[in-house]
Amino acid sequence: MSKPIFPTRIIAEVVVVAALSAVLYTITLPFLTLPYGGAITAGSMIPVLWISLRRGVRVGLFAGVIFGLVALPIDAVRLPYSPIAPNPISVLLDYPIAFGVLGLAGLFKTRPLVGVTVASLTKFLAHFTSGVVFWAMFAPIDPVAYSAIYNGSFMTGEYIICIILMYILVKKNLLEIYM
Repeated sequence: MSKPIFPTRIIAEVVVVAALSAVLYTITLPFLTLPYGGAITAGSMIPVLWISLRRGVRVGLFAGVIFGLVALPIDAVRLPYSPIAPNPISVLLDYPIAFGVLGLAGLFKTRPLVGVTVASLTKFLAHFTSGVVFWAMFAPIDPVAYSAIYNGSFMTGEYIICIILMYILVKKNLLEIYM
């Protein structure tokens, strides 16, 4: 019998983190949800960032991909269009890749706020690239500028919420509870 990639305990933690992130992902205000996807949520990235800092990049990437795959059907129900509309390949950039890169926070275990910044910026770049390459047909202005403004608008809000929450977790030593 081959050795599993992750122990059962890690898989269970990833499932719990992805579920918690999914619940937080659904908590948005209507005026903070953009028409083609993207929203400022109740800190939905925090559980994945936390497990990345706790368990490392590999587990964080896995948790982020799972969260992205759970976010796709949530958006398919919530949004007035299909997230697969422009090109099915865009789904890879906007969901498993964009959410998966949150695991990069695990590179910064001793500097969690830097990890949040790097992970958020990399997630923005995935959404930005998808916007330029696949969503350009919907851009009322230059696709590069439109993608930067569109994706930057919700990712900036998400980043601010996550950096504040992570700062509180670090200051209260809550981040180290199970590390």
